[in-house]
Amino acid sequence: MVTESAAAKRRTSTIIAMVLLVVLLALISLGVGPVRMSPLTVLKTLFGGGGNDVYRVIVQEIRLPRTILAVAIGAILGLSGAALQGLLRNPLASPSLFGAPQAAAFGAVLVIALGLADVRSYVLPGAAIIMAFLSVFALLVVAGRNAGLLILILAGLAISSLAGSATALAMNLSSNPFVALEIAFWLLGSLEDRSFRHVMLALPFITIGAIILMSQRNALRALSLGEETAQSLGVHVGSLRLIVILGVAFGVGGAVAVTGTIGFIGLIAPHLMRPLVGYDPARLLVPSALAGAALLLAADIAVRIIPSTSDIKVGVLTSLIGVPFFLYLIMRERRALGGGVG
Repeated sequence: MVTESAAAKRRTSTIIAMVLLVVLLALISLGVGPVRMSPLTVLKTLFGGGGNDVYRVIVQEIRLPRTILAVAIGAILGLSGAALQGLLRNPLASPSLFGAPQAAAFGAVLVIALGLADVRSYVLPGAAIIMAFLSVFALLVVAGRNAGLLILILAGLAISSLAGSATALAMNLSSNPFVALEIAFWLLGSLEDRSFRHVMLALPFITIGAIILMSQRNALRALSLGEETAQSLGVHVGSLRLIVILGVAFGVGGAVAVTGTIGFIGLIAPHLMRPLVGYDPARLLVPSALAGAALLLAADIAVRIIPSTSDIKVGVLTSLIGVPFFLYLIMRERRALGGGVG
C-alpha cells in the first residue's frame, strides 16, 4: 500500500512538473523570434496588461497560433505513440514508424496536387485522416495480431516507402511546378507562418482523436495483461484495435494537414515518461501527451535560435534527434532479447 501510494504521488508530481514545463516552454516560444521578449513581457501582452501595440500583434496574432499548434500537435503525437505502444504491446510502435504520417501526407498532397482544395480547406485533413486510418489498418492486416518486432518494422517500412513513393509521384505529375515546390517544403514539417485559420482547421480533429484515445485507456490497461485476460474482462480486442486506429488517424491526420510530417515525437515521448510513471498504458497516456507537447515546443524554439542562413524545418530537427534514439532502442531490445535467450 505504501509503495502504491508513493508511486501515485510520483505520477502526480510528474504530471504537475510536465504541465509547468509546457507552460514555461510556451512562454519562451511566444518570446523567441526576431523581436525577443521576456516571459514576463509575454504574460503582460497576452493578458492585456498594457505595453506596446507592436508586441501585442506579434504575440497574439503571429506567435500564439504557432505555439498553440506546437502544444496540440506534440500532445496528440505523444498520446498516439503511447496508445499504439499499448495496443501492440511493443515499445517501438509509433505513428511515424508505421507510416501513418507519411500516408496522411500523401492524402493531403494528392488533394493539393489535383487542385481539389487549397492548404486551408477542410478537405485536406479529411483526406489525411482517411489515408492515416488505411495505413495503420493495413499494417495490422499485413503483420497480423501476433506479429513480432521484426515483422512490424518491415511492414511499417513497406507502408512508409509506398506512401512516400506515392507522394513523390503525385508531386511529379503535378502540372504546376510552383505547387510541387510548395508541397516539397510543406512535407519537411514546419510550424512557421501558421495562423488561427490553421488552428481552427487542425484542432477539432486533434481533439476528437485525443478523446477517442483517452476513452480506451482502461481497455489498453486490460490488454497489457494479454488478449485472453482482456477478453475475460469484457474487452473486445478487435473493436479496440479499430477504435485506437481511428483515434490515431484523426489526430495524426489533423496534425499533418497543417504542418506536414513531424516524426519521432510519438516514439520518444512515452519512453521518457515510463521511468517516471510506470508501464501501465492507462497511466502513461496523459504524461506522454505532455512530454510530446514539451518536445515539439522545444524543437520549434530550437529551430528559431539555431544560427542558419535559412529557416530550419522542425520536422528535420525531430528526425535528426529521433533516428539515433530509435537505433538506440533497437540495440536495447536486441540486448534484452539476447539476455533472455542466454
